[in-house]
Amino acid sequence: MGYNLTFGWSGKIGRVTIGATRAEGGTRKKSYCIGGGTTLPFLEPDPSSEAPLVALEICDDPEYWSPIVKNYCGNLVENVDVWAQTAETVYSADLIRLYLTSTRQRNFSDIASLGKTIESVLRSTTLPLIIEGSNEPRIDSEVFQVCGETAQGEKILLGTAEADRYRSIAAAALAYNHSVIAQSPIDVNLAKQLNILLREIGVQRDHIVIDPYTGALGYGFEYSYSAMERIRFSALKGDADLSMPMISAAIDSLAIKEVREADPSLQDDIAVQWEFYTGMAAAVAGAEIICVRHPKTVIMLKNAFDSIRNGGGFQGVTQNGTQGA
Repeated sequence: MGYNLTFGWSGKIGRVTIGATRAEGGTRKKSYCIGGGTTLPFLEPDPSSEAPLVALEICDDPEYWSPIVKNYCGNLVENVDVWAQTAETVYSADLIRLYLTSTRQRNFSDIASLGKTIESVLRSTTLPLIIEGSNEPRIDSEVFQVCGETAQGEKILLGTAEADRYRSIAAAALAYNHSVIAQSPIDVNLAKQLNILLREIGVQRDHIVIDPYTGALGYGFEYSYSAMERIRFSALKGDADLSMPMISAAIDSLAIKEVREADPSLQDDIAVQWEFYTGMAAAVAGAEIICVRHPKTVIMLKNAFDSIRNGGGFQGVTQNGTQGA
């Protein structure tokens, strides 16, 4: 007996374009138009609908990065250009999320260097970019300005706007036609409020991606899942202020106790498993973009998404990090 998968919803997830090809005024190999869903994830009647995209996160200063990733990638993390290129040609990422971790240095002021970094990454890869700017309100305006200006024409996704600091990033997005990540602390009402604030200062719905914040699996992810699911339900029921695509990045997955204190011989595989299962659950909850930091997690997630969409069911991860039934 089959299941009735029609729920009577009238709403639809809005679309956001990330990246611009040469024909679209940019230099990317392809662009993505995420969103557009009319039902729950992996139940779309249109077989051509996009599977969730997988973004590999990299940074310009590895001092502030996971030692697990640094051990796995080796000298690669010392050259962000080569790292970005490898993310595309070897690790098969759909997107690159560049964190400007150099801005975390005490009294950072070398804003011009950020523009050079972004230019070199754009030259090194043809993938669309997500650029994560400063965590320091004092330099937000300058950092986001240089991000927006340097990537003009590329339609990047710029992060991250929060309720108490969103004007600088919104100004850069508006000036250079980029989109914005709107992050709220695992709360549906706060997510909606931030979207309204962004729209009130001119950011259009089709330039906003919701980040409800993702805790690692076993470390608050159940709350993140609930918030993401409720956001998706509200959108499908017709709430236009929550009808934006979602992005998920469980940045704590490689730093939790089970990974930190794992046997050194198993630590890498355990880290990948934690990222993989957190990412899978986030996709089921409705995230259109899943961000990970370990290169091995990228292809595992992509294979799992393809398997589900093609009717092959879910493929898990075995102890040695390979996929299995």
